[in-house]
Amino acid sequence: MFREMRRNKQLLSPEETKAVMDRCTNGILACLGDEDYPYAVPLSYVYFNGKIYFHSAKSGHKIDAITKYPKVSFSVVDEDTIVSEEYTSHFRSVIAFGKARIVEGDERLEAFEAMVEKYSGDQPEDERHREIARCTQAYIAAIDVEHITGKESIEFIKAKQQ
Repeated sequence: MFREMRRNKQLLSPEETKAVMDRCTNGILACLGDEDYPYAVPLSYVYFNGKIYFHSAKSGHKIDAITKYPKVSFSVVDEDTIVSEEYTSHFRSVIAFGKARIVEGDERLEAFEAMVEKYSGDQPEDERHREIARCTQAYIAAIDVEHITGKESIEFIKAKQQ
């Protein structure tokens, strides 16, 4: 169903792919928007229990798009160093495909806690819990990942082998 990576020598292992997802703090959600135009929006996320979670207002383009057509892709760029004299860049990135949905109940709470830990883990625990309890105006959405791959430039591959 999903294409194999053409340059499979540059494929990241599942562990390296997860590390990129854990390390990055923002990514691009791509979905089918109004009048079937592609809609790609940057957002903060957490990769938790093999799913991608993000928060959203309860109305707007993003929610309308994923409600209408839940198939999405999500990408992050971990590294992108321009090497002008070689006319290239050294990169590391991940792309995931899956279906997006609004989460509720225990899953919402666990995902929200994971997001707060990722972005505000240095704040006192009681303040983090208060923030979670008072934040009812936002949805938490999940992408149930069906396929995920990471890729890095051949220069990074060669550096690992040395």
